[in-house]
Amino acid sequence: MELVVNGRRTYCYTGGKAFDAAKPTVVFIHGVLNDHSVWILQSRWFAHHGWNVLAVDLPGHCRSEGPPPASVEAAADFVVALLDAAGVAQAALVGHSFGSLIALEAAARAPQRVTHLALVGTAYPMTVSPALLDGAQNDPQRAIAMVNTFSHSLLAPPPSSLGPGTWLYGGSRALMRRVLASNPHANVFHIGFKACNDYANGEAAMAQVQCPVLFLLGASDQMTPPRATRTLIDKAPGAKVVTVRAGHALMTEAPDEVLFALNAFLGR
Repeated sequence: MELVVNGRRTYCYTGGKAFDAAKPTVVFIHGVLNDHSVWILQSRWFAHHGWNVLAVDLPGHCRSEGPPPASVEAAADFVVALLDAAGVAQAALVGHSFGSLIALEAAARAPQRVTHLALVGTAYPMTVSPALLDGAQNDPQRAIAMVNTFSHSLLAPPPSSLGPGTWLYGGSRALMRRVLASNPHANVFHIGFKACNDYANGEAAMAQVQCPVLFLLGASDQMTPPRATRTLIDKAPGAKVVTVRAGHALMTEAPDEVLFALNAFLGR
C-alpha cells in the first residue's frame, strides 16, 4: 500500500489484506537499517485476524521517499502524519529499537491518537557507542558486522520465523546492506544511530503517554540490554513487561513469543 505523507510517497506493508478503515489499526515501526520486512510474521498474523496493518518503511528507506528522519521527534511527526494520510483516527503503535523511541514520542505528541504502545527491544537513553557511530559513518560494512554480532543470540531461527536452517547473521546483514544501498543520497545508518543517541526526551515523553504500555525485551540483548530499560519502566506505572529468550533481533529469534505477547497486549 502506498500513501502520500508530507507530499512524499510512503510504502506500508498491509500483510496481504486490503486496508479497511472500519477495523482497528496497528502500525509497525522498524529500527535502524531495517524495513517493514522485519515484522513479517507479526504483521501477517494481525492482518489476517481482524486488524489493519501498516508496517511502514520510514522515509528515505527502501520503498519510501523523502529524507530519512534526522531525529526521533521528526520521525514521530511523520508517524502522526501517516495516520492522517491513512484516515486513521486512532492506532496501536509497535516499534523496535529506534522505532520504539519513535513510537514513544508519537504517543506523547498525540496521546489521543494512540490506543496501545508496544516498545520492543527498547532502552533509554539509547546510547550508541562511539565505535558504532564512527563505523556507521566511515566504514558501514564493518559496523554492520558489529551490529549483527551484538544483535543475535542464535545462529538459526525457529521454524515459524524465516524457515529451518536460515542463517540469521547472513540474512540480517543482507537486509542491512540492501537498506543502506536503497538511499544513495543519505547515510540512513549513521543518521538513524545518531538520532537514537541524541534523543533526550524519553522520560518526559513517557509521562505524556495515556495508553497501555508494553515493554517487550530480549533477555540476551546486547544492543539494548533489559537493564537499560529501567528508566522508562519506572516512568510507566502499570506497564506490562515481557522478557523473551532472544537477543536484539526479537522478531526473528523469538517470533512466536513476540507474536503471543503482542496479541495478548493488543487484545486487552
